[in-house]
Amino acid sequence: MTRTQKQSGQEENRTESGAKQSGRGAASAVQSVDRAVSVLEILARHGEAGVTEIADELDVHKSTAFRLLGVLENRGLVAQAKDRGKYYLGAGVLRLAGAAAVRLDVSQEGVPVCRELADELGETVNIAVLDDDAAVNIMQARGTASVTAQNWLGRRTPLHATASGKVLLAHLPPTLREGLLARPLHRFTERTATVASMLRGELDTVVQQGYAITVEELEVGLAAAASPVRAHDGKVIASLSVSGPVYRLTQERLPEVAKRTEAAAIELSRRMGYGF
Repeated sequence: MTRTQKQSGQEENRTESGAKQSGRGAASAVQSVDRAVSVLEILARHGEAGVTEIADELDVHKSTAFRLLGVLENRGLVAQAKDRGKYYLGAGVLRLAGAAAVRLDVSQEGVPVCRELADELGETVNIAVLDDDAAVNIMQARGTASVTAQNWLGRRTPLHATASGKVLLAHLPPTLREGLLARPLHRFTERTATVASMLRGELDTVVQQGYAITVEELEVGLAAAASPVRAHDGKVIASLSVSGPVYRLTQERLPEVAKRTEAAAIELSRRMGYGF
């Protein structure tokens, strides 16, 4: 065997060994996540528990249970009763639960509002919430004229090319909004706005007039209007939109639809506690 062949074989062995170690590391990480979730479930079930109890239920050494609790405590997901030494679910869990509850509440409260608007206008009505760099539709109602419209429920749509997305983007804190505008803005049609400076002016208008309108910016032949939905503290937590084909949502009809959409969003905001 030549020297070059030996070196090649050694490199292959090192690569294979590294791959195995990487695989073991990934498996270990997944196991740690699984155990951490199990700790939260144990505390939810018992109310509080000590390190020994948790270790026994997980079938791990006390040191492992202690490390898991330490990580969760640092993230505010568990807390320790100083007088008893036992652990219980922390305020961080409430924060996560609260975020999920907001989505659930706005979706449930939005059902009658969306159905009434869909029946009145005959078009598809959606409620969307912010999901990182996109708007995700969490509730949908279809009007009589939109029976053949595509299903938007659960679909993530770009913020810069949809009416719902522009509403959510317009009401973000400036730092977050600028961070999203700094990313590449994909062009979907000839009408898609992809220049950040132009979008900033449009977003300012959205805030001032109370609604956003898009015409063929995401898909050719599609138009939409959207308005913000607010929580009890005034924070925008969702957008309510009406969408349909441009031959029904014409340039003449869209402003009227936008105003009706805004009124429905205000009603949903009232149901969420805003204005009391």
